[in-house]
Amino acid sequence: MAIPTVDPERYAEQLAEKRTYIESTFAHFAPPELEVYPSPPSHYRQRCEFRIWHEEDDLFYAMFEVDPENPKNKKVVRLDQFPVASEHINALMPRLREAFLASDELRRRLFQVEFLTTLSGEALVTLIYHRPLEEAWEAEARELEKTLGIMIIGRSRKQRIVLTQDHVWECLTVDGHSLHYQQVENSFTQPNAHICQTMLSWAKEVTQGRQTEDLVELYCGNGNFTIALADNFRRVLATEISRTSVASANVNLDANSVTNAQVARMSAEEFSSALKGEKAGRRVAEMGLESYDFSTVLVDPPRAGLDEQNCQQISEYDQIVYISCNPATLAENLTILTKTHRIERFALFDQFPFTHHCECGVWLTRRTAV
Repeated sequence: MAIPTVDPERYAEQLAEKRTYIESTFAHFAPPELEVYPSPPSHYRQRCEFRIWHEEDDLFYAMFEVDPENPKNKKVVRLDQFPVASEHINALMPRLREAFLASDELRRRLFQVEFLTTLSGEALVTLIYHRPLEEAWEAEARELEKTLGIMIIGRSRKQRIVLTQDHVWECLTVDGHSLHYQQVENSFTQPNAHICQTMLSWAKEVTQGRQTEDLVELYCGNGNFTIALADNFRRVLATEISRTSVASANVNLDANSVTNAQVARMSAEEFSSALKGEKAGRRVAEMGLESYDFSTVLVDPPRAGLDEQNCQQISEYDQIVYISCNPATLAENLTILTKTHRIERFALFDQFPFTHHCECGVWLTRRTAV
């Protein structure tokens, strides 16, 4: 893995390279003109993690550069600041390090530090140790919370000590509306909050005007898109396999007064079986699938994309919103989906500047028979 080198003066150049890559990768699908949405060129990640490297009486934040020709060969890179991370994280890094250096209780066998911050100013810091955490650690950690105005979680083998709470509350502004999201430690959230706002606005725009129809969402996470799109549809049924994410999604529905959506803990494969009547049981009965009139599906799958069965499943809907973090698997899936659907909108969201990663959004509609 290469550590991103942030150079704001080169941002337009690196974004142009990504545009060229996406346009050439998907040219054979003859998509409409690519919409490109830039990120802030620095301080764009609201969460990140660092190893803590100990050298005699010193310690520092570290990441590793991997030799591509010999992956076992890793170079330790010291990081006193990290321009990729939010300004809040960068402000906290030296102050936390000073606290570690001043306290044997806080520094002893400290292995890793994880930061989760928000645009609204909250910060949750997880300290991970290779030793049991006792009362003396907790007392000093609580004092550090007060001093820095943060929340702290301590972790070690078979231990998780939550001093204040295990989550932050993010406030995202989408088309002039404030959306509130509980984001739980150690669970997935979109790391680039600025681009997340852009993605939600884009998804709202492409799905507008469907208040008499229903939306089904697969891989809904903590309800990120569910909440933003609920106003565009009569009802929303979202599915997610992670227990933690489902719990957060339900909290977030309440926090945003969304009453026309429900979240079911179910994999995409299980949901496909339920739709076909091949899966029964209490969870399926509670979903009330027979009462929905699904016209649109939204998928935001992991990097592996969708398998052929899931592609066939989502191709049964008239409209498809596909959010992808991996252009390679997106291209494979579009080979199947464009047999039945036409690409109407195609977007590049620069979620991770100065890396090769590209986030894409595709809006597809069913082809009309000739």
